[in-house]
Amino acid sequence: MSDVKVITALKPQKQGKRVNLFLDNEFALGLSREVVAEAGIQLGQKLSQAEVEELKQAELLHRALAQALNFLSYRPRSKAEIKTKLSRLGYEEEIIQKTINRLQEMGLADDAAFAKFWKENRESFSPRSKRLLARELRGKGIDPELIGEVINEVDNELEAYRAGQKKARSLSQLNYFDFRKKLSAFLYRRGFNYEVIKPVVERLWQERA
Repeated sequence: MSDVKVITALKPQKQGKRVNLFLDNEFALGLSREVVAEAGIQLGQKLSQAEVEELKQAELLHRALAQALNFLSYRPRSKAEIKTKLSRLGYEEEIIQKTINRLQEMGLADDAAFAKFWKENRESFSPRSKRLLARELRGKGIDPELIGEVINEVDNELEAYRAGQKKARSLSQLNYFDFRKKLSAFLYRRGFNYEVIKPVVERLWQERA
């Protein structure tokens, strides 16, 4: 018995972005209009079971890519973050890897660019030490060699000063002892060691408004 069936109907779903595909007058699967167009699906076309399975995989890939793009719409992500997200959404490794490959072709899954973005974002909004930055990037799944290249550009003394400037303004009414204590604790939480913290605190005390 042949496993070849004929496409007898392509009926739009309510939202209009997807269609229901019928084989031999029976519902077979739902597909996005993009997958239908890419596959060149037409009424009267004959499909083997293997070709139906290929369409199912193409639909899964389309869906995974759409969800990955939505995930990326909020901020850049590392490849490891994207993989973790798709895995949690229930996608299998093959679809996840194909999605990553497609995103790489689009220039949207680039760990080097992500690491640079993360460093620059921290420098602009929440300065921290090389050590803490490296730990964050490791948590994002960035390759150790790439992390080394990125944090090599970080100046601990400068970042400690920048981190402390805003905080120092909120402490300007304190006496020297309390100012030093609170600002030192703040900078320590940002990953800086005592050798960096001490001169920065002294500088900011002298510069206080």
